Amino acid sequence: MTRITPDSTRSAGFSVPAPPPTVVIAPDAFKGTATAQQAAQWLGDGVRSVIRDARVIAVPMADGGEGTSSLFEGQRITLPTTDAVGRLTEATYTFDAATQTAYIDVAAATGLPAVADSPAPMTGDTYGTGVLVADAETRGARRVVLGLGGSATVDGGTGILVALGINPLNQQGYTLTPGGGALGDLADFDTAKMNIPAASMEWILLADALVPATGERGAARVFGPQKGASEAEVEALDRALAKLCEVTGVDGTTPGYGAAGGIAIGVSWVSTLLHGTGDHVRVLPGAKVVAEANDLAEKVADASLVITGEGRFDSQTAEGKVVSTVLDIAAGTDAAVAVVAGSFEAKVESRNPLITVALEGLSGEGDVQEQLTRAGAAVATDYLRISTTQG
Repeated sequence: MTRITPDSTRSAGFSVPAPPPTVVIAPDAFKGTATAQQAAQWLGDGVRSVIRDARVIAVPMADGGEGTSSLFEGQRITLPTTDAVGRLTEATYTFDAATQTAYIDVAAATGLPAVADSPAPMTGDTYGTGVLVADAETRGARRVVLGLGGSATVDGGTGILVALGINPLNQQGYTLTPGGGALGDLADFDTAKMNIPAASMEWILLADALVPATGERGAARVFGPQKGASEAEVEALDRALAKLCEVTGVDGTTPGYGAAGGIAIGVSWVSTLLHGTGDHVRVLPGAKVVAEANDLAEKVADASLVITGEGRFDSQTAEGKVVSTVLDIAAGTDAAVAVVAGSFEAKVESRNPLITVALEGLSGEGDVQEQLTRAGAAVATDYLRISTTQG
C-alpha cells in the first residue's frame, strides 16, 4: 500500500497548502478613541478582510491604565465618587468575590481626561480612588489590584489616605489642603479615624512605567507636564514628594513608586505602619501582569504574526508599557510583529520582522473603527509580502 505524505506529494508534483497563519492581536487601548477590546476586534476585522482563513486570537491588553480592571473577571461595580478636582462623578471597578479581589483603575475616578478642561496638578488628589477602595472592602475585598496609569494627580497617594480616614498635617497640626502642592508642609499624619480594614488589605500596584518617585526621572519631572504642571510647579511637586518620602520613611528611588503621581508612597507607608513590614504591597509592571493573566506568551509562541498598538508610541513606551511588553514576548519567536499607533514619536526597536502603521486624525468612534480596520488590512498585506519574500 502506498501512503501519501507531504514529501511524496511534493515529489509527485503536487503542492501542500500552507496552514493558515495564526495572528495574535494584543493592543492597548487607544485612549479616548477605542478600548483595547474594540481595537483588537477592529484590527482583526481588517486582517480577515485580507487573509480570510487567518486564525485570529484577540488578547486585549492594558498596563495599569484606563481599561485594566475590565480585563479581569468579576462583577462590575459602579458608584458615585469624585474626580481629581473634587467634582461629583461615577466610576466603575471589578470585584471578584471568589478571590476577594477588587480590580480598580486610578484612571476611573482620578483620570486625566475627566479634568482636561481644568487640570490641577498642584491641588488635584486621589480621594475619589480611595472611595472605591473603601467600598470594595465593605463588599469583602481583601486584596486590591490598583492600576496606576492615566492619573491626573501628583499627590503621593495622600488623597487615598484621606478617603481611608488618614489626614496629613502640617507642623502646627492643621490638616493640609488637598493635592501634592501642599505636601511641602507635611509634618505628620492623623490616624485616629483610620479605616483599618481597608488600609490593611493586600495591595498589588500595577505600574505603567517603572519610574521612581523623585529625581530627574521621577513622577513630577516625567509626568507633571502631561498633567498641566509648569516648570516651577514640576520643581515644587518634586520637592513635595521628596518631603512625603522623608516623613514616611519611604525610599523615593524605588522603581515604580513614581507611577500615578507617587501613589505607592502613601500606600506602602500605611501598610507598613499596620503590618510592621512592607510585604503586603507589591509594585509590578502592569503590562506583564496582564500578559501573564492572559497566557500571552503561550499564544504568541505559535503565532505567525503578532499585532500590538497604542494611541501614541513615544519614549515612554519602553518604560514597560503594553507595546514594549508584547514586542519583548515576541522577540523569542519567529513571528513577524506589527505596531499600529496614532503617532510614532520614537523609533520602534524589534528583533523580529517589523511592520508599522500610523493612523491619522483619530476622532469620532466610526472614524476610529474604519481606521483600525484599514490598519489591520494594511498589516495583513505587508505580512503576506514579507512572508512571500522570505519564502
